[in-house]
Amino acid sequence: MQRILPRHFSMLRDFHLADFFTLGNAACGVGAVLFAMLFMQTQMPFHFFAAAALAPAAFIFDVLDGRIARARHQHSALGRELDSLADIVSFGVAPAALGFAAGLQGGWDAAALIYFVCCGVSRLARYNVTAETLDAGSGKVSHFEGTPIPTSVLLTAVLAFAAWQGRLGDDLWGGGFALGPWLVHPMSLLFVLSGSLMISKTLRIPKL
Repeated sequence: MQRILPRHFSMLRDFHLADFFTLGNAACGVGAVLFAMLFMQTQMPFHFFAAAALAPAAFIFDVLDGRIARARHQHSALGRELDSLADIVSFGVAPAALGFAAGLQGGWDAAALIYFVCCGVSRLARYNVTAETLDAGSGKVSHFEGTPIPTSVLLTAVLAFAAWQGRLGDDLWGGGFALGPWLVHPMSLLFVLSGSLMISKTLRIPKL
């Protein structure tokens, strides 16, 4: 019997339409990180605003992939994992990179940004393993435990507004001060708050 070899790009051929929108979400996240790094090199405001603008673009892709999957009845374990991986890039790593580019570069700031990303990873992992329990057999999750990670677009909006007012770097709202061996900016507490809300077990938000 002749052995049938897997075709090139066979994985992509197995993707549903919604999965390509999920990849669009991930692409926006990667683009935001690259623009944030470019801003640190050039200090051109356009690069910062471009990074910030890709957050709502990623959010639109994130909403559309779910709507398309439901409309076409094409839910899959692969799609759910793909969605989570895209979300951690666009709504976890990208906002943290933008915060760092904005001036949250003290030691405590870095710890806050790392905490935020780790909370996002933990929140998505918990969602993936509990989704089947939360849907109660209905096929649709009724509520979120903790805030969904896409809510981090609010952090990006705050940073974009700060940039619009010229309040980046040493001019960040609240300034910065030494706390023990490291520098901290009070704005980094927004990332701590956002991360903490994501991993909350008691905060329940209805899913529309």
